[in-house]
This record gives sequence, structure tokens and C-alpha cells, in this order.
Amino acid sequence: MRPIFRVDGNRVTVSPDAAGPWDPTMQHGSPPASLVVWAAERIPAKAPMRVARLTIDLMRPVPLSELTLESELLRVGRKIQLVAIRLRAAGVVVAAATVLKVRQDAVPLPDDIADLPIDHPGPDASRPEPADFSSSPFVRGMSLRAARGRFGVKGPGAIWYRVDWPMVDGHQVSQAMRAAIAADFCNGTSPALDFDLYTFLNADLTVNMSREPVGDWILVDADSWIGPDGAGLAMARLGDTKGYFGRAVQSLVVERRQGSDLR
Repeated sequence: MRPIFRVDGNRVTVSPDAAGPWDPTMQHGSPPASLVVWAAERIPAKAPMRVARLTIDLMRPVPLSELTLESELLRVGRKIQLVAIRLRAAGVVVAAATVLKVRQDAVPLPDDIADLPIDHPGPDASRPEPADFSSSPFVRGMSLRAARGRFGVKGPGAIWYRVDWPMVDGHQVSQAMRAAIAADFCNGTSPALDFDLYTFLNADLTVNMSREPVGDWILVDADSWIGPDGAGLAMARLGDTKGYFGRAVQSLVVERRQGSDLR
């Protein structure tokens, strides 16, 4: 599998395999989210730090064409680092993100502090969900295991995701990148509307993590709420084989598909 991105300085070449399900000329939300995390993790810090929170606003459709990557330090301290990451296409900002990193420092904790256990089957015991159902090249390069519900089928769902793509040429996929990639699947994990009748793109993504995930598989245990005025929310608890470690929220833009019939 060829890498999704090749980065040379601040220039980013994008593979056609980054395309998502909504428009063949537009990236799936997971690749830009992972690129933002990758860029933030490369900014030096005064002490060992990890990503604790990612917020990415998808200002415009992120194209498959060349991007420019910009990084800016917003806050530098002994305990935190706040960075801004922007992706530009033809000079226009298409994605703007802030990433909060916190110092990694072991803290003695009471015995009753532990990961919240997951009450769904693990990836090995969950139903394989072949990704060839999707028109998206990026989705077809993912491995999915359904612990509850089915991908793209109405209702809450809990699906394990494993990214099989090499994301940035010459670099390993970090654990925070794995979390960001899986988290962007919230709306497909728990659609409240029929995919054939509606679109429900996410305009943003926020991921918070109490710790770094472990292993290749990330669980997205998700639900969606739809409002009456064209907006909605997709929300998930994020887990791994140790338990839950984070949460994700997407703001959805809801539209009827042109020519769709509700009868």
C-alpha cells in the first residue's frame, strides 16, 4: 500500500487513496486529522509530551491536490504545549487545528483508579466488516470489526478500526494518529439517518484522550443525535484492548440528497 502523504518541508503530496465517500475529489476526514497529529508530534517540547486533545475544523473540502503545512506555537510551558496546525490548498486554509500536548510524568494514583472496562467483544471476537462496501479508497484500506451494529446502518454502533495504510511516507503511524483516524468514523459508525437519503458530513472533529491508546485496534463506541435545522452530533467513547481511553465529538452538517424520496 502506498503512503497517503509524502511530506517535503512544508509541501504535502496527497495520494488519490485519501478520497472519502462523499466526493471522489475530496479527502476523507481521517487523513487530514492524522496529518495534523503527525505535525504536532514533531514540534520539539521542553519535556516528553503526548497529545491530549485535538480539535480540527474542516473549513473547506480538503482536496487530493498538493497541500501546504503550517505549524505555530501558541503556548509553551513546562507542563503543556499548545500548537496550531493549518493545511492550505492553493493558498486557502482548508483545515485549521489546535493540538494540546501535556507533559508525560508518572503520577502515583489510588488503587481504585483504572481504565473503564469495555463491555463489547474485542476485535478478535467481533464480526469482520469487509470494507469493500465503500466507494471510498481510504475506507477500503481500513480493517473493521463490528462489536455492535453495522457500519453505515442506522443506530448506535461499536466498531473496531485498524488503519492499514502507511500514512506519512517514512514514518510509523503513532498511537495518537490511530486514535484520530478511528475517531473520524463516528458518523459512519452510528448514523441516525439513511445514507441513501441524506448526507451528514462532519465539519469538525474533537478528540480528548486520558492516555495514549495501545495496540493497532481502536474501538469507536458511538451514537448520533440529529437536530431539526440541519445540524447534528456524532459522539463516541474511544477504547482499546485495555479499556476506554478517550472521547470524540463531530459536528454534523445534515442535508437531503438531491432527488431522494422519503416515501
